[in-house]
Amino acid sequence: MSASLKLARPDDQADLSLPAWIYRDPEFFEAEKAAVLRAAWQVVCHVSDVPGPGDWHSLDYLGESLIVIRGDDGVLRAFANVCRHRGSRLVDGARGCARLLVCPYHAWTYDLAGRLTGVPGKSQYPGLDLAAHGLVPVDMEIWQGFIFLRLEPRGPSVAAMMAPYEEEIAPYRFAEMRALGRVTLRPRPFNWKNIADNYSDGLHIPVAHPGLKRLFGPSYAIEATPHCDKMSGDIAEGSGSWSERLYRRLLPRVDHLDETAQNRWLYFKLWPNVAFDIYPDQIDFMQFLPVSATETIIREISYALPDDRREMRAARYLNWRINRLVNAEDTALIARVQAGMASASFSQGPLGLSEVCLRAFAHRLRDAIPAARSPQPPAPGWSRG
Repeated sequence: MSASLKLARPDDQADLSLPAWIYRDPEFFEAEKAAVLRAAWQVVCHVSDVPGPGDWHSLDYLGESLIVIRGDDGVLRAFANVCRHRGSRLVDGARGCARLLVCPYHAWTYDLAGRLTGVPGKSQYPGLDLAAHGLVPVDMEIWQGFIFLRLEPRGPSVAAMMAPYEEEIAPYRFAEMRALGRVTLRPRPFNWKNIADNYSDGLHIPVAHPGLKRLFGPSYAIEATPHCDKMSGDIAEGSGSWSERLYRRLLPRVDHLDETAQNRWLYFKLWPNVAFDIYPDQIDFMQFLPVSATETIIREISYALPDDRREMRAARYLNWRINRLVNAEDTALIARVQAGMASASFSQGPLGLSEVCLRAFAHRLRDAIPAARSPQPPAPGWSRG
């Protein structure tokens, strides 16, 4: 690892994977929601996605609906998408624009700063303090132009988590990017940790991703810092599918990137469940949004700098073709692991010294939830003890 993990407990299981039962156990899922996931930063959108007053984007996460909205004063704010009267959702869908937020149930009305401004039949609520019944704010951070939210304000900022890579990322000019298309949601019958593990697993690249092996040759590398994993590969000359050959040939020069970055694909996973891929031509965000112990929604969206060159448009299309196949390969791999972890024959496997990202992830989770140190599930009710 490139930096040591400063956690509360020493890890005498550093050479072992996490136990299989925590990838399917409902009680463990509830425990990790409280201990890990509610405090995890989640990307919602880019500041350019909410350019004017009333523009909003939403995110559904752990049973909560959250919105980011720009006020009449130009300030971005985040709120729970919940009316303070009877708990109704205020807005539907992934994005929209509104002059006011009006509850569709009883028409309680909020301004763009979240203040309660209108209550039909207000006289029926003697003593109602409008100022005390505004929308509930949500912790928000804007990092490099991207808007992140978390349900509970615990732990470091996104900027602090990404600090080891700030200089490497800065030349890509994230703050100037714009969305390519819309958010895609892909439901998967997998535990979110299996998806996160696979994303940071370097050993499967030459075995299960022949296209990436051809693209990168022997250059693929991984490292782990306390809050972020980094993977990278440099595009090599060589044969391959027509998509790979054309991508190498047509990818135009990006003048604000140095020579190394011109042909480098970077991958980052922000603890615990947000990942983004950085290419010379675009970036892709992915979130592994847990639904249950065995269900996850992969939320994806791409961003890029404005560039109308035909070669760049072609490179982005070819990038999509290459990675669509990689995603299909990963889906099949994760399905095999999720199925295998249901076998009574499997509990924990060994982790090699080179598997630094998996080791770091396991270490953090065991530190947050000590029950993850148990090879077998404890007696029901353990999390209440």
